[in-house]
Amino acid sequence: MLSDMEIAQKAKIKKIATVAKKLGLGASDLELYGNYKAKISSDVWERVKGKPDGKLVLVTATNPTPAGEGKTTTAIGLADAFDRMGRNVCLTLREPSLGPCFGMKGGAAGGGYAQVVPMEDINLHFTGDIHAVTTAHNLLAAIIDNHIFHGNELKINHNRIFWRRVLDLNDRFLRNVVIGLGGMKSGVPLETKFDISVASEIMAILCMSTNLGDLKERLGKMLVAFSSDNEPIYSNDLKVTGALALLLKDAIKPNLVQTLEGVPCIIHGGPFANIAHGCNSLIATKYALKLSDIVVTEAGFGADLGAEKFINIKCRLGGLKPSVVVIVASVKAMKWHGGVKKENISEPNVKAVQKGVANLEKHIENMQSFGVPIVVAVNNFPQDTPEEVQVIADLCAKKKVRFARSNVHAEGSVGGIEMAKAVEAAFNEPVDLKFTYELETGVKEKIQAIATKIYGAEKVKYTPKALNQIKDTERLGFGNLPICMAKTQYSLTDNPKKLGRPEKFKIHVQEVRISAAGFLIVLVGDILTMPGLPKVPAAENIDITPEGVISGLF
Repeated sequence: MLSDMEIAQKAKIKKIATVAKKLGLGASDLELYGNYKAKISSDVWERVKGKPDGKLVLVTATNPTPAGEGKTTTAIGLADAFDRMGRNVCLTLREPSLGPCFGMKGGAAGGGYAQVVPMEDINLHFTGDIHAVTTAHNLLAAIIDNHIFHGNELKINHNRIFWRRVLDLNDRFLRNVVIGLGGMKSGVPLETKFDISVASEIMAILCMSTNLGDLKERLGKMLVAFSSDNEPIYSNDLKVTGALALLLKDAIKPNLVQTLEGVPCIIHGGPFANIAHGCNSLIATKYALKLSDIVVTEAGFGADLGAEKFINIKCRLGGLKPSVVVIVASVKAMKWHGGVKKENISEPNVKAVQKGVANLEKHIENMQSFGVPIVVAVNNFPQDTPEEVQVIADLCAKKKVRFARSNVHAEGSVGGIEMAKAVEAAFNEPVDLKFTYELETGVKEKIQAIATKIYGAEKVKYTPKALNQIKDTERLGFGNLPICMAKTQYSLTDNPKKLGRPEKFKIHVQEVRISAAGFLIVLVGDILTMPGLPKVPAAENIDITPEGVISGLF
């Protein structure tokens, strides 16, 4: 089989104006970025907002292995399969970060014969949205430091500045830095940190805003520091909100591309799921729901992260209701959670699958608690045996959820028909959407609900720093916001080494942050907001010839 890059480069891509017609969009509705990418004009919403919403299909997964489980590939293939069946469908995805592209994971545009294209553009600078977020974020950081340098009228406490800098690359050496060295002309020495750009609060705000006006209002409410009098200082106090909004005036518009089979795909926003809320923008989802009958979207990493946040945060704040949740599972992931080492993962091992399937069982139970119909889709790999796949099918029968095989990586839309039919059948089941907690309960009670009900924890422990931050949060009137948990994606716990379905464990809350996106970010375990590079970064295998042919990107 050809590599993902080779498949993408051989694809016959349609002009984006042709793809847009499937959504009822004309040339005047698009702002073209070449022949194969476009932004959708903000004027479109006024025309379509009165239309009924289509069906919303959320694609999530079990806790992933380090190599990933093909969730994005499955979502793309499912949309292609619906299109092959003659359905009016649209796909919505997040924008890939450059950090993972050049780090360990590689690109994030699907794989095999289920990809979005132009793959190289999407995985690289795309339409510049992440760069705009990076620039806006760092402008605010510069304004804060400049304010201190020129007299500090707001009495900003040097030790209580929350606003860091960001960069869309993995660089562990920037996690803790000192700035302002070099004498009085170069500034005031301060300790600060760097996060990866997709962990920026501005990225989260972009993804939860409904229009430019809403975006601007949220940007002004970002808590950046406390004064020496313990008073909150917001971005509005620094008189920079207008400039931040200006930098994001194009980034707020959703991007339209296509799958290999010409299905419309809106890719917009890219918050990390283990650090932020891990969903594409609310604007993208809302546009897609008005422009098509079926919308396939995904939430990052396992269902304990992306799907939990999608429902408890995005659906709650955005007024969305998923019709079906698809949980992507794989035999190799079940072996991993059953204790098999990476080098032995391709060897048949029914007993390991029987043990590891407990991880899938917990995710099924969690999604059932939200009151949404479920389809478990097994992402097929050539080494899977019928006996191993049957273990997963038997669990689905036991839990009374639909089961389907997916072979979209190797076969494209044809390999997703069984899955699409299972999802379509699930459309007939009722949806009784429930949330894990009520907003009016205390911050600690909401954290406790997620930790015990979703993760299966026994207890939650807090650092003194986190307890003080919770007091500040409630003192400032933010205690009724939903919770965005930041933890490892590899485990239901906050320890990436505890695989399967652990019991009698504790969740360790290290820090609590207020986000103007509309939620509280709760950092647990040793979660890092600036990833590092592996010993052999993916960047070492990426190249471009003098003729412009790219290799190794994915």
